[in-house]
Amino acid sequence: MTKISVLMPVYKTPETYLREAIESILNQSYSDFELVILDDCPDDNREQIVKSYRDKRIKYLQNEKNLGITPSRNKLIALAKGEYLAIFDHDDISLPDRLAKQAAVLDANPDIGVVGCQVEFFQNQSRISKYPQNDQDIKVALMATCALIHPGAMLRKKVLTDNHIGYEQEFSPSEDYRLWCRLIPFTKFYNIPEVLLRYRDHDCNTSKIQKAKMAAATRAIFAQVRSENPVLYNRFLMEATKVYQFNLFGIIPIVTIKIQLMRAKVYLFGALLIASCKWSCKIR
Repeated sequence: MTKISVLMPVYKTPETYLREAIESILNQSYSDFELVILDDCPDDNREQIVKSYRDKRIKYLQNEKNLGITPSRNKLIALAKGEYLAIFDHDDISLPDRLAKQAAVLDANPDIGVVGCQVEFFQNQSRISKYPQNDQDIKVALMATCALIHPGAMLRKKVLTDNHIGYEQEFSPSEDYRLWCRLIPFTKFYNIPEVLLRYRDHDCNTSKIQKAKMAAATRAIFAQVRSENPVLYNRFLMEATKVYQFNLFGIIPIVTIKIQLMRAKVYLFGALLIASCKWSCKIR
């Protein structure tokens, strides 16, 4: 049985990006994998590019009609033969030890079902991610943000199939964030504290061309995940709340400013609310 299935949906990918993505997987230090490529653009065939790599680990398939990213991702899961699913996008680059290091974490920790990593963003911008490392920190962070990089994650397929969880069209194009939130009660998360993925930041990223739709989907996910996980959400609120107090003679509280979820509330004598507004700067 193949240990790892690398799942890569393709849609109108520029040849240079596609070749860099494929080669980054074929050059992995870990060799027991299949690279399942699903082309969602039947009218713009990239089969010749893919098949120029004479590697039996590559499985190239094509949708008969355009399905969209969420159904394509679910189809890839169904096609996968591996025990572990390495999520990957058609325009990113996996560093050579990515599969080996993520598989090692899953092999050694049966309670962990999702393992991510840190990421180097490149092209339009250049920066290194700072995703939380441990399970509880990741789950608390999920109350407010997508705390794992989707194309740099590896999952146990069994966690998805046993709990009947997949990508949900309702939350597209933030279906990845919703997937992590659905998995909170069923498994543990871990982010390897080193860069294993180079994420190509360019003008055709889904997060840019579908910005408004993504924002609406994210708001809907916030509502779901916070109602489904009240204990985690309360912990998030506690950790996210900042209180600044100005006392008379160092004892009597005159003005208290409480900042929570980018909103500031100002209290007189610690109890009387006198102002509430959005917060867009830092108190130094």
